[in-house]
Amino acid sequence: MDKYKKISLVILVAFYVLAGLNHFRDPGFYYAVMPNNLLYPETVNLLAGIAEISLGLLLIPSKTRYWAAWGIVLMLIAFLQIHVSMAFKAPMKLNSITVTPFLAWLRLFLQFVLIYWAWWHTTDTKKA
Repeated sequence: MDKYKKISLVILVAFYVLAGLNHFRDPGFYYAVMPNNLLYPETVNLLAGIAEISLGLLLIPSKTRYWAAWGIVLMLIAFLQIHVSMAFKAPMKLNSITVTPFLAWLRLFLQFVLIYWAWWHTTDTKKA
């Protein structure tokens, strides 16, 4: 693994562990962006936090990195519904942040960047 990919991996691990922890620290932030048709938002938020922390930590060992990265890709695809919904709901207030339509669509685009970033870390590891 080259130097840039190692740095990327460290950032990816930190990003998902911290994002997962934030589901427990500020659940209201996530409830506000969930589509109205989503059942059991508290459970979804809890499971998303656990998944983000677990998959982030599973990126560390090379033996689990391939499957953890694919897990993140699938999780991000599952979360697309939330970001599409957010783009159509905007403008909206998330805590002290006003999400304009432009920001919501930018965040939706970012979802594809995040999917690619996680996928990139499947390419240098073999299936365990």
